[in-house]
Amino acid sequence: MSIMILNNMSQLPRTVRVVLFLLFFLSGFCGLVYQVVWTRMAFASFGIITPVLSVVISVFMLGLSAGAWAGGRWVGALVEKSGLSAAYFYGLVELIIGFGAFAVPKLFALGHHLLLASGESNSLGYLALSALVLAVSILPWCVCMGATFPFMMAYVRQRDTQSTASFSYLYLANVLGAMLGTLVTALVLVELFGFRNTLLIAASMNWLIALISLRLGWGAGKVASQKPEAEQQSGFAIALSEAGRGRLVKWILFTTGFAAMAMEVVWTRAFAPVLKTQVYSFALVVATYLGATFVGSLLYRDHLRKKAPRPTVELIALLCASAFLPILANDCRFVQVRWWQSTPDSMSAMILLLSICPFCGILGYLTPGLVDEYAAGSPERAGTAYAINVVGCILGPLVASYLLLPQISERYALILLGLPFLGFLSWMGKELPRKQQLGFAALACSVLAVSILFSRSFEDYAQKYGKNAVVRRDYAASVISFGDQEVKHLLVNGMGMTVLTPVTKFMAHLPLAHHKERPESALIICFGMGTSFRSALSWDIETTAVELVPSVTDAFGFYHADADRICTNSKGHIVIDDGRRYLERTRGSYDVIVVDPPPPIAAAGSSLLYSREFYEAAKQRLKPDGILQAWIPGTASKVGCAALRSLCEAFPYVRSFPSVQAYGMHMLASRQPIERRSASELAARMPPGAQRDLLEWSSKPDAALYLNGVVSKEMPLGNFLELDPKIRITDDQPYNEYFLLRRLGVLDSVEPRAMGKSTLTRAKRD
Repeated sequence: MSIMILNNMSQLPRTVRVVLFLLFFLSGFCGLVYQVVWTRMAFASFGIITPVLSVVISVFMLGLSAGAWAGGRWVGALVEKSGLSAAYFYGLVELIIGFGAFAVPKLFALGHHLLLASGESNSLGYLALSALVLAVSILPWCVCMGATFPFMMAYVRQRDTQSTASFSYLYLANVLGAMLGTLVTALVLVELFGFRNTLLIAASMNWLIALISLRLGWGAGKVASQKPEAEQQSGFAIALSEAGRGRLVKWILFTTGFAAMAMEVVWTRAFAPVLKTQVYSFALVVATYLGATFVGSLLYRDHLRKKAPRPTVELIALLCASAFLPILANDCRFVQVRWWQSTPDSMSAMILLLSICPFCGILGYLTPGLVDEYAAGSPERAGTAYAINVVGCILGPLVASYLLLPQISERYALILLGLPFLGFLSWMGKELPRKQQLGFAALACSVLAVSILFSRSFEDYAQKYGKNAVVRRDYAASVISFGDQEVKHLLVNGMGMTVLTPVTKFMAHLPLAHHKERPESALIICFGMGTSFRSALSWDIETTAVELVPSVTDAFGFYHADADRICTNSKGHIVIDDGRRYLERTRGSYDVIVVDPPPPIAAAGSSLLYSREFYEAAKQRLKPDGILQAWIPGTASKVGCAALRSLCEAFPYVRSFPSVQAYGMHMLASRQPIERRSASELAARMPPGAQRDLLEWSSKPDAALYLNGVVSKEMPLGNFLELDPKIRITDDQPYNEYFLLRRLGVLDSVEPRAMGKSTLTRAKRD
């Protein structure tokens, strides 16, 4: 493979070609490390909301586009005026990128502090200001990343004046590095080192690239101020391409970038019922995308070496058919889905991942080929072409997130995104022989017809077989409600969130009944079916519920017949916001805070609600005698132990009760000792309305007897905390979210700072 890759720039010494490949491999690796880690850090600073993800991706792509365009436009003048090799300028931008590893987290923290008073996370003011902060924080480093291509192409042109395909060579190395950067970051680096140390590793690689680049520049010597011979020879071809073919190439580059990134957003939501929401699932989608792109680029380089690249029209025809394959593969009759299972089915996941490979592989062949054709080795024209492609990548996620997914199903969104390729095929099809025209048209139309008429999505399945199923969509998620009487279900992006269960009633009633005085206020983080919100209001107190997904609160009436009456209660308030961000920005204080993180526990949404930093923030919003209730799926596991330890590090007094249905634990935490009371005493403290609410789904004759089944089984914390004294969940090292090495037995446990003995002693004593 290495010979096939390297022989395309024959005038460069083999050693230089190998070095260039390794430099762009490392550069691509670091770029995806930054994207993965910065996105996760942005969630912690600005909220786990779709706009934050879309803005991060769009700003990242905007920087690449601007850097590619500006770098291509200016590198010639920089080299000519300074007389220095372009490798020096390439090394300089890599050096600057490395400093972004330290600057971005600090800028995020500053922006987070400034935005706390800007309103709810779904408000236009907050969205605009957060987008501005994210742009200021990320854009400069992404511009430098985009400039790497034209800068290094200028160096190649300096050393090899006949080279006209240097972009595809560098693109190949960059994509391979990006694929491995995605996988290694998610599977290894974060679990071993945490987010900040992972960024430090990436910065060290950038600086190593800079040093090697400076050595390349030193070896190149002074650059003569003259127009390269190859650029003179290609001038006529360039002028010719501008007339018609050049415009077509630009449109294809824009459309492929737009469709590919929009489809990636839709795939993530459409595949969620099978792939679930673990960080590894998302990493596999991105890595599969990049891996297939690498294979396509490798095949293009091989065909280029043989001087037999495939015609663009053939590739467009194949794109028409392959764009619809994920729709067919995601048919609920072909892949298994278990709504309540938190881990993906391996065979079904493999089917879905393989379904995107043909489309991504063809793009990997087509994109560098079109840029090579348009640029003819010119760094300026390559920068322009690549920038046009990336502009499509900027707009695609925004259109998918805000226009398509809130209005139509994932299946029809993918169909719409594939239609432009049919348009290109009809426009360019005349270049093919008649039989090939008919064959490609029949193939594309057949796959499209099957996608529209015969495929069945999981949403279709839920609507057909789920009783009374109702589908709601918004910018954040697709929400499905189904069931009847007391057997009702809530699905968010295909993941089962909760059912009607008395466990969620106890989440509110236990801390309210244990409060020293009569409680006056409660905050519910994560609305779910609204059961805890409804139960807290039965105490006739000021109750605020915070929910991330607007459609979840819209479904309140599906689960509770009295939802309209509850919503008109002047003491009840529903806020659409990220729960953690609301907690940090509100100026109010509460007697009780109820936290019920959404499943699965390995998702980022759970990490940020189980971390030590979150509990510290919650402690600041509690009144002096306030109680926080955190529900943990299970403390017998190491993940449950890690969540409990983080809670005990934040609060000196913690008590633990098993749930009424013997699944999960209610953790009560406070800055003051939580008085021990019998079930009868707790029931006596409950208003009549609260007692009726508690017994609504119970056959027990009175509240005291029902409460006794929980409070009489209080669990001592010492046994759980001693399972492994090294583990906890923090923002920097989310123990629950990154676990693969431990599960494989490669690593027993990550060892963050040890917990202080005084905290452990207090937790045991209480």
